[in-house]
Amino acid sequence: MNAREETDPAVGERHLEDAEPGAGEAEQRRFEIDLAGHGERLDRLLARAAPEFSRSHLQGLVTAGHVLVDGQPCTHNARRLRSGQAVRVTLVPTAESQAFRPQPMPLSIVFEDEQILVVDKPAGLVVHPAAGNWSGTLLNGLLAHHGPASRLPRAGIVHRLDKDTSGLVVVGKTQEAVTALVRDIAARRVQREYLAIAWGELQPPVQRIEAPIGRDPVQRTRMAVVAGGKPARTDVEVRALRDGFSALRCRLHTGRTHQIRVHLAWRGHPLVADALYGGRPALGLQRQALHATRLAFEHPLSRRPMGFDCPPPPDFAAAWMWIVGT
Repeated sequence: MNAREETDPAVGERHLEDAEPGAGEAEQRRFEIDLAGHGERLDRLLARAAPEFSRSHLQGLVTAGHVLVDGQPCTHNARRLRSGQAVRVTLVPTAESQAFRPQPMPLSIVFEDEQILVVDKPAGLVVHPAAGNWSGTLLNGLLAHHGPASRLPRAGIVHRLDKDTSGLVVVGKTQEAVTALVRDIAARRVQREYLAIAWGELQPPVQRIEAPIGRDPVQRTRMAVVAGGKPARTDVEVRALRDGFSALRCRLHTGRTHQIRVHLAWRGHPLVADALYGGRPALGLQRQALHATRLAFEHPLSRRPMGFDCPPPPDFAAAWMWIVGT
């Protein structure tokens, strides 16, 4: 980068320097305030000096102590600078830019060949990076597990489970496998079954819940049954009832966000410990009582039928057995 080509009249000539030892990929940038920048706020001057970063990220760098004015740390975004003052900022990468990085982690692999990978995801593990969870996700683990994942969309992830839902996820390891799996999911040729524990005693014992799902118009972090939402169907089978709880086996025919959680809450039976949809903790569970127990599909290349079953983790299993008995 040519420093003079990057000059801004408010901040004067700026120069790129090597990052300090241990700074990783953080870049250091310095500039001097000229007459056009006299009296301007620090955060506004930084936005001109580093326009490739959002203003909110640059403000965070200031409050975190990554900006020096005349060699002294400045943590006040609103500070107004004077002509002739020197500014030095360490441009720590954004969290988003760190998202698609390999991070070794233990993966509970149920099946693997050259084309696909089936993983038993634990509750608490985020599948794909997003706001608030830019690292430590299943995607990061997949990038560390096999290098070619970096050349695939979403590292080969073709469907997701919520953070606090445990169970089976299938991942493509080649572009051909990813494409075939996405097509099969869209054509509803992938069978996905879940175990769920809900508040209340659901009746009748076998039922189809078919109701459109979209963004909740009041609380945007939630989904809801709404007119004009996307079609959604969940088949529910009651396996056992006990003392105001239902042990359920649910089969998805569509894959809408939070589908089982939304459909059951809409019927007045939120999942145990699903705070977002009104389910209180109980039976020792502090996370939503949902487990992806079965996946069945055709191998994306050989088209051989495949099926995988996964028992629930101890927290869910203990609550389930209390309801169903032996």
